[in-house]
Amino acid sequence: MKKFVLIIAVMLTVCQMAMAQQIRESFVNMPDSLSALLTKVNREDFIDFLDSNMKAEVNNRLGGKTEMTRLTDDFLEVKMSGQSTFQLKVLKTGDAQVLCAVSTVCGPACDSHIRFYTPDWQELDASAYLPRLPEISDFLKPLPEDAAYELRDAFRKADMLLMKAELSPDDSSLTFTFTTPEYMSADAAKLLEPSIIPSVTKHWNGRQFE
Repeated sequence: MKKFVLIIAVMLTVCQMAMAQQIRESFVNMPDSLSALLTKVNREDFIDFLDSNMKAEVNNRLGGKTEMTRLTDDFLEVKMSGQSTFQLKVLKTGDAQVLCAVSTVCGPACDSHIRFYTPDWQELDASAYLPRLPEISDFLKPLPEDAAYELRDAFRKADMLLMKAELSPDDSSLTFTFTTPEYMSADAAKLLEPSIIPSVTKHWNGRQFE
């Protein structure tokens, strides 16, 4: 029994080491077309800095500052600029691995785009791994039949779905935060606040987020 447990522990360690190496290699070898602000040297420097317990900040191609704020065995996060972030997660699916990339821009409301790739950056069909994105109805409680005109008007003004997606560094979950109120007037957003479901979380089941 002890021998069996030891074998399982060794296998898990090897798997974890492989994922850690994969996210580093994939990030460093990201095509320039997907990393307009960063050079390959920038991406290599991030990892070297963090491995040396230094602040992982570089000068990007536009002369601004970009910082890698988190690097784990299967996750990394980069603050691309004051208004944008990039997250990357290695997801296990069967015997293969899939990269989930989340790019977020805030201006002023935050909005995210999610894409999936093979470890060598061949883009995959996102709908295969995220069959259903949240809709406005997932973030708003039903409008009461006796709702006042002002509340009905606030619901009408929430006509554009904006949401911030965030991968978890600790598990394989993906959380969507409703950011539509950030582009609305302060009065309309305040009226809408009691009716808002702030976030929706989807979990990776080994094949897709559900």
